[in-house]
Amino acid sequence: MHVPYFGGKEKEYLIECIDSTFVSSVGPFVTQFEEQIASYTKSQHGIAVVNGTAALHTALNILGVQKNDEVLTQGLTFVATANAISYCHALPVFIDVDIDTMGLSPTALSLFLDENAEMKNGKCYNKLTNRRISACIPMHTFGFPCRIIEICEICKQWGIPVIEDAAEAIGSTYKGQKMGTFGEIGVFSFNGNKVITAGGGGALVTNSKELGLKAKHLTTTAKAPHPYEFHHDALGYNYRMPNINAALLCAQLEQLDHILSNKRDLALKYKDFFEGSSNQFRWELENTKANFWLMCIELESQEERDHFLKQTNDNNVMTRPIWQLMFRLPMYASCQRDPQKNAVFLENKIVNLPSSYRKNG
Repeated sequence: MHVPYFGGKEKEYLIECIDSTFVSSVGPFVTQFEEQIASYTKSQHGIAVVNGTAALHTALNILGVQKNDEVLTQGLTFVATANAISYCHALPVFIDVDIDTMGLSPTALSLFLDENAEMKNGKCYNKLTNRRISACIPMHTFGFPCRIIEICEICKQWGIPVIEDAAEAIGSTYKGQKMGTFGEIGVFSFNGNKVITAGGGGALVTNSKELGLKAKHLTTTAKAPHPYEFHHDALGYNYRMPNINAALLCAQLEQLDHILSNKRDLALKYKDFFEGSSNQFRWELENTKANFWLMCIELESQEERDHFLKQTNDNNVMTRPIWQLMFRLPMYASCQRDPQKNAVFLENKIVNLPSSYRKNG
């Protein structure tokens, strides 16, 4: 579906890392990558972690999400988004998506809050459950930017901090601004199937010095600085990215613009191929630029989708459906949600196509 591309200095940096013997969680490539990801996104702080789920969990933690709080997110997402909320012993509330972006719908978000939320002592509460709504996590599905500006404006009115799940959206932009930089915190994933990868890996970006320092502290076991003593002053996490993975990511990030250009060429070929077809190839909206991490088409019906999936996979062309919606999973079946009309529509019709970097153009 999406094969990694290693066409730069990956081997050179890996050898340098091995020769240095700093292959674990301390080493210059970790610092270098954190500086590079901050610079690339034009953020003040970048924090490297072991994977995207750890980045989400950390973001929720440092924003003060607590046990029995609620976090608003979309029902159409990868399970890691909901899992990270559960790691905080909080409860996800599933809001519908827009059909055109496949990401969190500001219209559905506003409607849910108007009908279900109230302000008490300067904080947002769910009138139905009496739980505090302590964060909102919109996700940029397959790298297509959702209506993040509107979402942030709505959340600001209700005093809800935004964690931007840009796990799939490295390099995607809205009016030239990188995704992951609109909310209080943005998170990225560098899993083996992402646009750039270290086999794993994740990152947080933020413009808040306080949040940046807290994220770095908690993800490195909350160890107080000292030349040799071990004192840990909070409940921390061993979410440190190994230096050997960071070496790969430094090389990958140097090639990101080239990789994105190559993938856009493939997307244009798909767009031309499906022009005039009843199968709609998904394209970016005005003022947005998608990274086309996973490219997809919309089939006419669930039956057509299932037939397409079987025919392609039976002929060794890997295609796949969109994720099963979160409220269909047993651990999230009882969570509060709105009707999820658009999410169900997309679940029944969207198919991902092979989306890898093409070495031969």
